[in-house]
Amino acid sequence: MSFFHAGPAAQAFGPRPGALRDGLNLAPGMRVGLFGGSFNPAHDGHAHVAETAMRRLDLDRVIWMVSKQNPLKDTADTAPLSERMASARSAAAMAASGQAMVVSDVESRIRTGWTVDTLRALTARHPGVHFVWLMGSDNLASFHLWRGWTDIMRLMPVAVIARPGSLLNSRTAPAARRFAAFRLPAGQARLLPTAPTPAWTYLPAPLNPRSSTAIRAARLQFPAA
Repeated sequence: MSFFHAGPAAQAFGPRPGALRDGLNLAPGMRVGLFGGSFNPAHDGHAHVAETAMRRLDLDRVIWMVSKQNPLKDTADTAPLSERMASARSAAAMAASGQAMVVSDVESRIRTGWTVDTLRALTARHPGVHFVWLMGSDNLASFHLWRGWTDIMRLMPVAVIARPGSLLNSRTAPAARRFAAFRLPAGQARLLPTAPTPAWTYLPAPLNPRSSTAIRAARLQFPAA
């Protein structure tokens, strides 16, 4: 797919800062994890990633950013945004820090389509907030295919949380190799939100085997009556 590239992404990111309300109600000094994805559907594995990041990074809040449409995935396989928002709310409620979990359609609100553009917009709108991009290790393995992935690494710290089936691939991923010198030991993870960028860490954690792909496959094989 020729429209993906590993170099710097275009600087324009949609509407000017403050032009549209994002509804996040953030304050300077807050430590906020941004957990983006299709959540198609969301499940307790997602809750496990969010809760692990909340606890290990000492975050004030985790924002589940439900994407309009992942450019790397088939639109035919993606449920409507309203359904994915509902499943994300249900999954977020499973986390022990449920009240600190916020499910948002911010990408739709501020009219951005690429993660790098959404993150640029949020950092411009919320100066003084210490953002961290959160993702499972399964996403790190293909992170180098994302538009502007090197820009994301330099824009805010990144936390990678262990997910089953991807541990070896993620540790040898192009992104992990390219930014190896900027990796923070897991034992120092609480320093990550305020660390100068680029900075990232890999968080080992008890593995939750649930996956959205498996859930969708099971639904096709055993449809509800």
